[in-house]
Amino acid sequence: MHSIRAVARNNKHKMVFSIIFGNNNNALLNRLDAMRNAEQQLMMFARRFVPMELQENEEVVDIQLMDTEIPKHRIFGDAIKKSKTTTTTCQISVNDPNTNDEQQQQKDDSQLIIHGVKVTSKYNNNSTTPLVLLHGYANAALYFYRNLSGLSRQHYGTIYALDMLGWGLSSRPPFVTEENTVRSAEKFFVESIEAWREANGLDRMILGGHSMGGYLSVAYAEKYPERVEKLILISPVGVPHVDEEKEKQKWTNLPLRYRLMFGTVRTIWKMGTTPGSFIRFLSESRARGLVEGYVDRRLPAIEDPEEKTALSEYLFTNSMLPGSGEYILNRVLKPGAYAREALVHRIPKLKVSSISFLYGRHDWMDLSGGLEVQKRCEAITRDGGEAPSVEVHEVDKAGHLLMLENWYEFNSAMVLSGGGKIHPNAPRPRLLHFSQFSDMNAKDPA
Repeated sequence: MHSIRAVARNNKHKMVFSIIFGNNNNALLNRLDAMRNAEQQLMMFARRFVPMELQENEEVVDIQLMDTEIPKHRIFGDAIKKSKTTTTTCQISVNDPNTNDEQQQQKDDSQLIIHGVKVTSKYNNNSTTPLVLLHGYANAALYFYRNLSGLSRQHYGTIYALDMLGWGLSSRPPFVTEENTVRSAEKFFVESIEAWREANGLDRMILGGHSMGGYLSVAYAEKYPERVEKLILISPVGVPHVDEEKEKQKWTNLPLRYRLMFGTVRTIWKMGTTPGSFIRFLSESRARGLVEGYVDRRLPAIEDPEEKTALSEYLFTNSMLPGSGEYILNRVLKPGAYAREALVHRIPKLKVSSISFLYGRHDWMDLSGGLEVQKRCEAITRDGGEAPSVEVHEVDKAGHLLMLENWYEFNSAMVLSGGGKIHPNAPRPRLLHFSQFSDMNAKDPA
């Protein structure tokens, strides 16, 4: 096993990737180049998506890549001391080109990098608290490329979108935890986000997370509520509580072929097989075809062939790079994407004043989870207790990937959730309340 360093240039700064991998190093270097190129293309597309009411205005948004060093010990703690055979040497890490090999090795042993995008508006001071966005499972920061320019110009003066630790172009250390528990798995991300916040000198933030990023936003707000002004959960995974007996009975009543299929899925899930590891197992042509087919099926709203190609390449290379953060999957979720510790029980206890849920009209994520949280929080408040104020927004013509499928209305929902106002002509998401539903599993109010 040996090390290769690949030099990359992103705008005005230079990065060096140290890759420690046994074979096929050239392929890995090519993957990194491809992901950086796709990232640059999506950044160019990001400037195109501006609300109609702002299109005649002068270009006032600055979009820059950023890399933040964080101390490795914050994430791993005593995990290494407990196992002499475990290493946290990064499979991919971003390093300083101005150091020699010995200095670089010392840095690799103590530092990790969080990669991301910073967006600033020169004249918009509506919100002095920055918006920090966390992507979903197997994604990265530029999954929000259709939203960054508009949100910065509409309301949020400063936006950070992060590649969470173990994804995108952030460091990819082995997914090592101190204990085999849900909270220990969450710590990998919670502490890396907190270390990033400290390094960037942010006092408080409006924290928004999509899907798995929403789940991890809750975990962060549990531990560091004083750092979260508002919480925006974008089609978050893991909210509803599942009745194990009812779920088991449901599968028992299915035809044999479906029970066999579900049994296979459960076995693969328990083994820790991830979508990324499955994709890396395939030939490149089959893996690429799988990702491109996913984008075609799930995102018909993306009609520009060049935009679709850039997004497909971004997702493909993200999955083909060595696995790291992806291994949280079966540590916090059960088969069927139910949380091992359901957020419906955790969110009402948060010491955060305002929480917004955003769902797509055709979302596969169950909006009844958000409505149930709202119901519980209002009951606690009505009985004299303290609980967050909860809103639930529904974005039309969108599913789980609402920020891409209907970016304009999604932006409106984000502005409203952040306490801002939208233009009279801007599309407005539907505001939902649990009292409108006789059956909270239904898609439409009674």
